[in-house]
Amino acid sequence: MSDTTASRIRETGIVAIVRGTDADTAIETVDAIRRGGVPTVEITANTEGVLDMIRDVSSSFAADEVTVGAGTVLDAETARATTLAGAEFLVTPSFDDGVVRTANRYGKPSLVGVATPTEAVRAFEAGADMVKVFPAGTLGPGFVSALGGPLGHIPTVPTGGVNLDNVRDFFEAGAAAVGVGSSIVDNDAVARGDFDVIEENARDFVAAVEDARAE
Repeated sequence: MSDTTASRIRETGIVAIVRGTDADTAIETVDAIRRGGVPTVEITANTEGVLDMIRDVSSSFAADEVTVGAGTVLDAETARATTLAGAEFLVTPSFDDGVVRTANRYGKPSLVGVATPTEAVRAFEAGADMVKVFPAGTLGPGFVSALGGPLGHIPTVPTGGVNLDNVRDFFEAGAAAVGVGSSIVDNDAVARGDFDVIEENARDFVAAVEDARAE
């Protein structure tokens, strides 16, 4: 895993997920997330125009400002296309060996979706850098804690249903980071052009993660 990307994800403890945002607002959305203190942003591959969006975001921010990745990567073809467009890390909702191999081929970190201990082991042994516990809101912090018993060497990134009410619980359970979608990227606020809401949401999560880690 890229040392720079790894340290960014671990240091902030948050990957902000941008899904369904149009090209006209993508840069403003990402900039608001960055201003809020979250430098790692995932743009999902099922967002229309994702390749151009990744290119635009990558070229609009310095490397030390924003690290952009691709999410909802389901196959090796999408992994390659988004990587060539500028994605610095790849995130999946499920384990696909071809995605992991492609990520490793291009030297990009992969955060691979798992929902069982067996999937976590398979993904990590295949070369995944972290496992994305998904859907975290359903599986819960207890699952993350239980997974860490025998598999504490595998970094976990709970995603899907993470909010300000439960983010502390996930870190107390041993999460290395969390993936956060609508709780940061409020698409209604984006549609209104109210990017201050996005910035404030990001700032609130940064504070919550810092508090959880301080405990």
